[in-house]
Amino acid sequence: MSKLHASGTGTLTDRYVVEVVRRIPTDQRGDVADELRATIADTVEARGPADPATAERGVLTEMGDPIRLAARYADRPLALIGPELYPTYVRLLTVLLSTVLPVVTAMSAVLDVLDGQGVGEVIGGAVGAVLTVGAQMIAWLTVVFALIERSGKRPGAVGGAWTPDDLPDRDVPRKRGAAAYARVVWHALLIALIVWQHTAQPYRTDGGTRLDVLDPSLWSGWIWPILAGLVGLVTLDTIRAVRVWTRSLAAWSGGAEAAFALPLAWVLHRQELFNPAFLSDANGGWQAPQFFYTLAAMGVLAVSAGEVVKRFREARD
Repeated sequence: MSKLHASGTGTLTDRYVVEVVRRIPTDQRGDVADELRATIADTVEARGPADPATAERGVLTEMGDPIRLAARYADRPLALIGPELYPTYVRLLTVLLSTVLPVVTAMSAVLDVLDGQGVGEVIGGAVGAVLTVGAQMIAWLTVVFALIERSGKRPGAVGGAWTPDDLPDRDVPRKRGAAAYARVVWHALLIALIVWQHTAQPYRTDGGTRLDVLDPSLWSGWIWPILAGLVGLVTLDTIRAVRVWTRSLAAWSGGAEAAFALPLAWVLHRQELFNPAFLSDANGGWQAPQFFYTLAAMGVLAVSAGEVVKRFREARD
């Protein structure tokens, strides 16, 4: 087992060095860790600070995001998205592929088993789900970040300047961090399920016809702001779990929540969320009363409003 050459996680320098060296080849870690520590210590000492802790933060801020620095040590160019957005892109993609993709794959396998498929078909379906959903996650996330990159606008919630506050910190309240990560997984799972039910058409009628669960006409309009809002919420909740939460970030979170909740509430109120063919086949033509959809729409708005209020309460000026 390789060592990360860190003496602990108590100082900013220790945490910074860990974040750099864990992303480079094992045989380089010792030399790079020693070099980084010496460089940071010499730079802090050269400034002759009255407050070493403040000087340490300043030096680390100038050195920049450890992902970007690790890429330079490993000679890996950050050109896929752009150097300012790439670290956030990598972190978010890692969360999606390590948490949401396994859940969707397991659900696909369970559905195949319930549908009476054989072992070979279940395994083949699971592999297909990994390839299809994984490719969709990578493609959609890349498209979103590429659009942000080319828009010339990089809000602090997505690609803002790195600071030592972004270093993983065991002192971040565990309850808030765990809740934020749970929301990341939940919203990312919603994205995956929305895309998957459209591409895989998991519902099969007695006649063998495969159907979307959601109304296919949504893909001509309302589904896009809903997905954009979910992507924004995933990004912001990832940031919320690992760094100081500010009013600026809370405002961006409110915008993402509105992009998701308002169109979802509208299509629920108009009873346009589910595929009519799916509902007709699944429940024999029975239709839920209008008040059910209205209550659901009001519930979506109430929950979203509550989340916005909660995030502003957590924010620091």
